[in-house]
Amino acid sequence: MYQLGWFSTGRDKAARDLLEAVHEHIKLGEIKAGIAFVFCNREPGESKESDLFLKQVKSYHIPLVYYSYQKFKASRGLASSHQGETLPQWRLLYDREVMARLKGFHPDLGVLAGYMLIVGKEMCRSYNMLNLHPAAPGGPSGTWQEVIWQLIERGTKESGVMMHLVTPELDKGPVVTYCTFPIRGKPFDNYWDEIKGHSLKEIKEKQGEAHPLFKLIRKHGLVREFPLIIATLKASSQGKIRINSKKQIVDAEGRLIKSYNLTDEIDELVEGTIL
Repeated sequence: MYQLGWFSTGRDKAARDLLEAVHEHIKLGEIKAGIAFVFCNREPGESKESDLFLKQVKSYHIPLVYYSYQKFKASRGLASSHQGETLPQWRLLYDREVMARLKGFHPDLGVLAGYMLIVGKEMCRSYNMLNLHPAAPGGPSGTWQEVIWQLIERGTKESGVMMHLVTPELDKGPVVTYCTFPIRGKPFDNYWDEIKGHSLKEIKEKQGEAHPLFKLIRKHGLVREFPLIIATLKASSQGKIRINSKKQIVDAEGRLIKSYNLTDEIDELVEGTIL
C-alpha cells in the first residue's frame, strides 16, 4: 500500500482537523494509502495543543515518533552555521537525529502538515515531501499574511494555493498541484475601490489584517487549503502524479509535467461554502 509520512508540530486545532480529515478519507478508501508514521517535533508536556495532537494520533493507532527540537536545541546550544548552510548547525544535526528515529519507515510521500521547522537539505534528499503554500504558482513567497499583503500591494487579479515539493530553498520547490481563484470581480471590487490612492503602509496602519479585502482574500484561500491537500493525496495515492528519482513531477505514464491543475475540482468542492 502507498505509504504517507506525516510531519507536524501539532500546535493548533487546524493540525488535528487536517489529520482527522485525511484519516477519514483513508478509511473511506478515497485516499488509497496508509499513514506509515506521524512525527511530531514536540514531546508530551510541552504544549496543551500538541498533547491533544499526540493523543489523537495514538487513538488512530498510527505509529508515533516524537522528538523535541526545543530540548535538542537547549542541549546543543545555538551553534553557528557553516559557510553555505542555510540553517544553523544544530538544526542540521536535529534533522539527522529525526531521520535516525525514522530509519525503519519508508514512506512513498511525506507531508509537512503544520510542521513549524524549515527542513534541511539532507532531509529533503532523503524524503519526497510536500508542503502547502498559500499562493498560486509564481506568486508571492512568505507566510500567508506576507502573501496577502504582497497581493494587495501589487494589485493582483488572481491568487491560489499550491502543494510543492520541499527543497532547501524555502517555498521554491517544484509545484506538484495547485488551484487558483480570482480576487477581482464581486465581492472583491468594492474593497479594491476603497483602497485606491492609499499606500500599503496606510492600509496596514489604519486597519491591518482587519481590512475587509485582506480578510476576504484569506477566506477564499483558507477554504481551499484542506480540499487541495486531500485532492493531492488522492491523486498521488492513485498514481496520477508521482515524483521520480530525479525529484521531477511526472504523470501516470511517467511523462514530465509542470504541475497538476486541480482548480475545477477544488471549485466544485468549495462551491456554496463562501458567502
